[in-house]
Amino acid sequence: MVSSQLAGFAADIKYEDLSMEVIEMAKNCIQDIIGVAVAGYQKPAGSIWLDLGRQLERSADASVWIPGFPRTGYLYAACLNGALGHVLDMDDLHNASIVHLAVVTVPAALSLGQYLHKNGRDIITAVVAGYDVGARIGEAINPSSYWFWHTTGLAGNFSAAAAAGKLLGLNAKKMNHCFGTAGSQAAGLWEFMYDGAMSKTLHTGKACMNGILSAELAARGFTGASKILEGDKGFLKAVAPEYHLEAILKDLGRPYKIMENSFKPYACCRHTHPAIYAVQELIKEHGLSAQAVESITDWTYSTAVDLTDNPSPLTLYGHKFSLQYCIAAALTYENVLDDVFDDEKVNGELVREIMKKVKVVLDPELDAEYKADPAKWVHLVEINTRDGRTYNKRIDYPLGDEKNPFDRQMSDHKFRMLTGPFLPDETVERFLAKVHDLENLEDVNELFED
Repeated sequence: MVSSQLAGFAADIKYEDLSMEVIEMAKNCIQDIIGVAVAGYQKPAGSIWLDLGRQLERSADASVWIPGFPRTGYLYAACLNGALGHVLDMDDLHNASIVHLAVVTVPAALSLGQYLHKNGRDIITAVVAGYDVGARIGEAINPSSYWFWHTTGLAGNFSAAAAAGKLLGLNAKKMNHCFGTAGSQAAGLWEFMYDGAMSKTLHTGKACMNGILSAELAARGFTGASKILEGDKGFLKAVAPEYHLEAILKDLGRPYKIMENSFKPYACCRHTHPAIYAVQELIKEHGLSAQAVESITDWTYSTAVDLTDNPSPLTLYGHKFSLQYCIAAALTYENVLDDVFDDEKVNGELVREIMKKVKVVLDPELDAEYKADPAKWVHLVEINTRDGRTYNKRIDYPLGDEKNPFDRQMSDHKFRMLTGPFLPDETVERFLAKVHDLENLEDVNELFED
């Protein structure tokens, strides 16, 4: 059975079997999502989540990723951190599954790990297991599920469950029950996009909470559906008109899925990143200016068109899912960080003018490439200038992708940039030193101690 085989694989992952490359990638993923969460806590959605957290639980099991790292109950810490980590839209992504894996894996692993006083090696192993399970399930349902379902919210329940199950020492049978319970809670609909609502952070926060609940219940003998993935009334058939069951068990551990992960340099939907990167490269190569532009065409694949072809976004959050705005912002403001999604920037006269000049086109050949390799998100950007010149740039893998990766220096720079306004420099540097040496921490609580 597919579900039981995946559960057995996750249960059997051992730290000793992980390569140094896998260990380093896991530490980078942990570092990245904590930095993103710290930077997002003051946003409206983050403030609401924190207010709720203050009312829910008074115990002090695990750290909340805001200045001072205050502690609350581990279940609520996981939920809060999972929500905070998704506020900025700068958390990592596994392209082929379209799952933001850190935000539905690391909060569950660290919060439960703090409560259980696990060491850094245990946390790394749990994160690797969570990434693998979530990515495989995401690959199995995409792209056909993506029209209605926010894949991170769906697959994230399994990611968090796998990470929590590892920390609780679940065997293969109990891990399968854990997955059965997690799958029954999986949810997350895209309808919130039309209102610019805050539901996206609920999907990730609840996925972390649901995963821990599923593991805790399984540890106590609670049973879940044994064929939650492949069953006639199971997960795959429920959410994906065309699913790929074979993706779940394909090449288990060769390599671990965490090695296919990508990191985000821009604070917007990852489907817009290749176009932004193309514009930035054209600016770098040719000195293009926004004032010189006559027209812009972005040829790309179907999922990018379905989700981000939005010439007139109605909300600030909607601009993060608008290719027209993100391309215009890259030309107008150069860096597409969170500060370009405020009222002043999105209503700037020049950026609004450039938005009207952007045309997004579904290209059948690029779409065929995407469907043959879902990790390859190609954008071909053409810019025509007022003096009659034409510039083209095709991007297969934008900055941060597996084949155009961040190095340690870039990862540390991102963390410092995001957390610098909120944490003292010495706190930032102490944290970086500890996360770089995570495998040698005997109690993960040390990560958050000053």
